[in-house]
Amino acid sequence: MGSFFDWVSNTINFTDLRMPRLDISSVVDILIVAFLVYKVLVLFARTRAWTFIKGIGLLGVVYFVSDLFRLHTISWLVTNLFNVGIIAIIIIFQPEVRKALENIGKNAKISAITGNSDEPEEEIKNRALDEMVLACKKMSVDRTGAIIVIENDVPLGNLEATGTKLDAYVSHQLILSVFEDKLPLHDGAVIVSKSRISAAGCILPLTEKEISSELGTRHRAAVGVSEVSDASVIVVSNETGHISIATAGKLYKNLSEDEIRSMLYGMKKPPRRKLVSFFRPR
Repeated sequence: MGSFFDWVSNTINFTDLRMPRLDISSVVDILIVAFLVYKVLVLFARTRAWTFIKGIGLLGVVYFVSDLFRLHTISWLVTNLFNVGIIAIIIIFQPEVRKALENIGKNAKISAITGNSDEPEEEIKNRALDEMVLACKKMSVDRTGAIIVIENDVPLGNLEATGTKLDAYVSHQLILSVFEDKLPLHDGAVIVSKSRISAAGCILPLTEKEISSELGTRHRAAVGVSEVSDASVIVVSNETGHISIATAGKLYKNLSEDEIRSMLYGMKKPPRRKLVSFFRPR
């Protein structure tokens, strides 16, 4: 143990280490940088890039250890991986980065104009949910197939890019017109983001689980997107008219209007009796 401390004392010249003088401007500078780093981490924590960033952080720890023990080969490899990693984040997660920057701009503008009041936003959200429920009721009666993806914390910018951008207020008339049979967008999904219809005709990933044969492609897509995000997905069956909701990789089938509202508004837990088994009966 003594030899280790001797090595540390010989490696690091403690006599050259001096505590820098901190004035008010330095403290303010440090606080601003810390706040910006924190906000960036919070933004990325809500995206698929967070796992990638944790890997970058692990590489940073490896670099520090390799530099401390003078492991030059590992240091060289980690340094190059850092350079590639930063470029990879920008390229692979470009939709998430763009979405985060857009949110920063929108939040800054709203805060400056309205004082960041939460009440109007809650009213807009409730009105959008009411419009979606009304549209699903009408499509259920007419047996019009539909799938609506409601974005929560995880941005769905990569899925929005597969469809047609709309950026419109949520209304049951617009939803009904999108899913009108034989129209160009009726086969895809509608994505609702920030209480607005951001895109329509979107292509969703299908679940790899083996689900019941009575469920079609829309249900597979609803489960699939709920597996890779925290979105809530409403599905209207064109065969039975039943309304289902997929969340966290699970499908809750044939829900009543009260159950739909309860799940979407977060008033209670999903009804377990409606949980669908994915595996086909033998």
